[in-house]
Amino acid sequence: MTVLVLTCEQDVTADMVVDRLNARGVPLLRFDPADMPARCAMSAEYVHGEFEGYLSTGSRVVNVDHIRSVWVRRPGLPAAHAEDACEWLTVECAQAFYGLLEGLGARWMNPLAAADRARLKPWQVRLAHRCGFPVPATVVTTYPQVAQRFAERYRHVVVKSVSGRPAGEPPVALPTTLVPADADFSSVSAGPTLLQRFVGRSADIRLTVVGDQFFAARKVSAADQVDGRFGNTGECWRPVETPGHIRRAANAYLLSAQLVYGAFDFAEDADGTWWFLECNQGGQFGFVELETGQPIADAVAEWLGRLSG
Repeated sequence: MTVLVLTCEQDVTADMVVDRLNARGVPLLRFDPADMPARCAMSAEYVHGEFEGYLSTGSRVVNVDHIRSVWVRRPGLPAAHAEDACEWLTVECAQAFYGLLEGLGARWMNPLAAADRARLKPWQVRLAHRCGFPVPATVVTTYPQVAQRFAERYRHVVVKSVSGRPAGEPPVALPTTLVPADADFSSVSAGPTLLQRFVGRSADIRLTVVGDQFFAARKVSAADQVDGRFGNTGECWRPVETPGHIRRAANAYLLSAQLVYGAFDFAEDADGTWWFLECNQGGQFGFVELETGQPIADAVAEWLGRLSG
């Protein structure tokens, strides 16, 4: 039985898991839908109530009946690298490829529909609060007056992207930014703007959950830190225990979201409270494992390599 790893060519986090799968002797196929249809190929025939067919990339060919699990790590847009790339070809390849995979009965990390929903920031905020996480006051709006009132009410607020960084090359960084006291909110009407009460942090927390395994790491923040992803504080990530109430909330969140993997980001305040910022359903963990030694890649490989459960 084979593990299908869906990711782009340059993905250090995927490299770590592929190494662990190879060490376990688990067959795998690394496949990027962006390379369809030239460098990656597929064929499927519906016979006697089941699909029979193959996936191939380079010299590797896999019978789709042998796929035990699918890891959706960082796949490219289908047909993005095609010589005649266009929106129609992307849709055709996506429908054919993912439509085939959805019908195989394989185990997913994470299921496609659940993963798509899990990317929605407003949905995340509501679910996180319902599951027991402390969540900073948040507004998503295209009304300048609403944004102005929110900023006046909470005084210290940050602005962040609703969807993450835009696609394209070179990549564009969109750090979470503190809103100045004299900010002009008139441009809010140009597109949805996410504002959130600023949590003064003493540390950043990354909690990676793989199935029923928890890996929490903490990095001390600088006094003026706004976005833990940017800026070098000179501090390293260090492993920490996951508090019981955070474990319960994370389990409830993943169960409700129908996810088996989640990378949670928290801001820890001076009182030690972990404030929920987001849960990335496909978040990388390589940087945490390299600094803490936590066996996250091995946990992912173990989950993907199981025959069932």
